[in-house]
Amino acid sequence: MRHRKHNHQLGVKTAHRSSLIANLSCSLIENGRIKTTLAKARALRPSIEKAITLAKKAHATDDSSNKLHYRRLAIARLRSKTAVAKLFDELVEQFANRSGGYTRIYKLAIPRLGDAAEMALIEFVEEVAKKKTKKKKSSKKSKPKEAVVEVPSEEAPTPEEAVSSEAEDSNVKEDPKEEEKIETVDVAEEASSDAEESSDSEVKAEEASSDDKTESSEQDEKTSAEEAESSSEEGDSEEEAPQEEKK
Repeated sequence: MRHRKHNHQLGVKTAHRSSLIANLSCSLIENGRIKTTLAKARALRPSIEKAITLAKKAHATDDSSNKLHYRRLAIARLRSKTAVAKLFDELVEQFANRSGGYTRIYKLAIPRLGDAAEMALIEFVEEVAKKKTKKKKSSKKSKPKEAVVEVPSEEAPTPEEAVSSEAEDSNVKEDPKEEEKIETVDVAEEASSDAEESSDSEVKAEEASSDDKTESSEQDEKTSAEEAESSSEEGDSEEEAPQEEKK
């Protein structure tokens, strides 16, 4: 009979199951929390807690040979030296004052797509010493305000001096405005002179272009007149030649 022989079979063979649990244990040690199916999380819990127990035994003893022995047993269970080193050197301290229950399983509401398997989160239970800080009520005591004594100035300016100083300030303030006006007038005069020079240059250019046009037209007329004269002379010579032949 198979009474009290319950094991998480996971639908695979023994070698496959042991390798699967070892890989899940290493992932949990490295990350602190993993997401897997609910059946695998329940199968992982006793294995990882036995490895943590070995780390606690090694942490509690002072014999180096025993420490090495427990470390070798953990390596045989987890099959990863880096995971065992992190468990024995770093994570064991947070479980030193805890007698059991090193992991926690959360069931997830959304099943896995495809086969609708129940999903779960498994993580380490970390003990955080929460110290309640008492808020000290600060007693607000009203301190007496110090009386402010106004000391009169020894040399107070007379009203006439104040009026003269205000007039000087106004003159100083008006001077920059006048300078700005003068500068604007100078700029306007320069702009007008530049405009006049540009207009004069444009007029001269137009006159020069008109002179060139008139010269070219006169030359064309002369050449046309010479061509007409030469053509008339040739016609007269041709008429005289047949008359001489007739005679």
